[in-house]
Amino acid sequence: MKSTGLLSILTFSEKRKEILFLLQESPKTLSDIKEYFDVRSPEILPRLKEMETANLIVRQEGMYRLTSLGKVSAIYYRPFLDTLTAIEANEDFWRDHDLVAIPEPLLNRIQELKECRVVKDEHEHIYDSHKAFMENVLTSGRFMGFSSIFLPSYPSMFLELARRNIPISIIVTPNVFFKIKSEHNAEIEEFLKHKHTSFHVYDSAKVAFVVTDRFMSLSLFFKNGTFDPRHDLVGFDSSSIKWGEELFKYYKENAVEIKNL
Repeated sequence: MKSTGLLSILTFSEKRKEILFLLQESPKTLSDIKEYFDVRSPEILPRLKEMETANLIVRQEGMYRLTSLGKVSAIYYRPFLDTLTAIEANEDFWRDHDLVAIPEPLLNRIQELKECRVVKDEHEHIYDSHKAFMENVLTSGRFMGFSSIFLPSYPSMFLELARRNIPISIIVTPNVFFKIKSEHNAEIEEFLKHKHTSFHVYDSAKVAFVVTDRFMSLSLFFKNGTFDPRHDLVGFDSSSIKWGEELFKYYKENAVEIKNL
């Protein structure tokens, strides 16, 4: 069935969609609109007429502006498009992994991750990707991380950041905690003595992620319960970082702080 009405007006024309968002910023003259799209009147007037007929825009005193219905449509249409963009940009990642570790309120804000992209560790380049990750971490001004898996390189990395007085907060699952305690006890004891550090244990979660002032990196488990070490969702924009910070806050609020071993 062919879509009709407002749905078709907004979804079947990139130009009409852009006009909607352009006029959401401020009313525009025809000359303004033609200049923005770099087109002549015959190319843009039919689109404007279609939107006028649909009661999305109106021309008053030589200015095109959104109607009340147009304003409402613009407010709710942009998050919808951003949500689709975020999902489609990394469709395989969202489809193949277990998302239960992401709280529903944050999953409902998946559009905030639309600038993120999946970084894949190819076997022949795994050292390069890990090196890039470490460089990003070590040049960050603050660090927050959650890990449900144990990596031998992490305790020394955490301690290095602490020694440089970088604010650092770590959350791990019980299994990871006991592994660190048995094999890296001295490093963690020193870590806990530093200012601007905190160490927490969260009961259980199938997720691993890092958030700094530079980037956010999210790793998930496959639906069969095994951890995926090769695909990370990474974002360097402020929206992705803020989303990651709120994910960390969720887990920290429900974790137990370890002050000494």
